[in-house]
This record gives sequence, structure tokens and C-alpha cells, in this order.
Amino acid sequence: MIKLENLSKTFFKDSNKIEVLRGLNLEIKQGESLAILGVSGAGKSTLIHILGTLDHPTEGRLFINGVNVFEWEEKKIANFRNCTIGFIFQLNNLLPEFTALENAMMPALISGMNKKQALEKANYLLSEVGLGHRVKHKPGELSGGEQQRVAIARSLIMDPEILLADEPTGNLDTETGKKIEDILVNLNETKNITLIVVTHNKMLAERMSGRIGLRDGKIYDY
Repeated sequence: MIKLENLSKTFFKDSNKIEVLRGLNLEIKQGESLAILGVSGAGKSTLIHILGTLDHPTEGRLFINGVNVFEWEEKKIANFRNCTIGFIFQLNNLLPEFTALENAMMPALISGMNKKQALEKANYLLSEVGLGHRVKHKPGELSGGEQQRVAIARSLIMDPEILLADEPTGNLDTETGKKIEDILVNLNETKNITLIVVTHNKMLAERMSGRIGLRDGKIYDY
């Protein structure tokens, strides 16, 4: 499903070379769930951005379903990303001027999906995450947990094979975070979505089928 081969990422700042990721090799099978752990600055977010094709590696290859995706032109990568990968971030990146329903619809509309179909699907997904009664509310009118549920619905609108979550419970209280965890674990188990989570939350990490750590730009068994 997902395979990294000798993947590295280097940044240059003020003539200094910063090796964030160093020769990573990793395989993740379809339907698995994986937690990525490590201290701040270990490269976790950089890795998940590359896995989501939001950033390119400096060296190495990323295969998804047997295809080296970074050999494609940018437009094809963007289309692939929109249709295949769902994203949930710690800062949910909802558009404040749009309702929960409109936010959840956004990736589908970008892809060219019929508006009526996108509307019906977004309504269904928001109901699935317990927000069927809040679809007309804007983000500023929703709690942090409700906003994250909108972000989950948005991430699912294109029926992704892969769901990437970067600290999805990081800004939430314990009880609300547990509810978000339950939703993510249930999605992985019932829909066979490959789930990759960057987290400092050890309880969430323990609920994943696999765990790795990042230290000094390299993977270690957690």
C-alpha cells in the first residue's frame, strides 16, 4: 500500500544544512493503523506531509499502491491526493466564513463532484460523526471537538484509501479527545481505511495496530 525507500528530507537555512529525515524505509499495508511518535522537531509532521504528497523528499521514493507518486507532474499528484488521501490536522483549517456543511463539501466541489451529490454526502458524513444538528453552524459557533468532527467529515468526503492525522486530539480536552479517537479507530476498523496518526498521546498510540518512533531523523521501534 505505502512504501518508503531511503527517503530523506533536508532543509537549508542561513547556509546551514538541516537533515530532518535520513534514509527512511517503511512499509504500511492497506487497512493498517500506525502511530508515529517522537519529541517536537523529530520530523513527524515533515514525514506525514511527504506521505500526503504535500511536500517532496530531497532523496528517496514514496510508493503508493506500487506507484512512485513523485514521478508524476504536480497536477496529477494534486488530483491523486484529493481523491486518495484524507487529512486531519491539529489546527483543523476550517474556513471561518463557511458553514460546517460547506466546509465538509469543499474537497468534493474542488474535484468537480455535482453540488447536489456533494451536499447529500456531506450531510450524511456530518450525521455519521454526530453533527447532523449543526450543519448550518460556522466554525466560530462550534466547540473544538465539533470543529474537529467537521474536519473528519471533510477528510472522508472523497472516500479516501488513506487517512493522515497530525495531532488530531492535541488541542482537545481528555473527554473530547477520547471521542475523536473512537471515531478514528472505528473508521479504520469498519471501512478498512489505512490510518496514520502523528501524536504525543500515548493512549491513542496504543490503540493503533503499529507504532514507530522518530529520533534524529530515523525510525526506531516504539
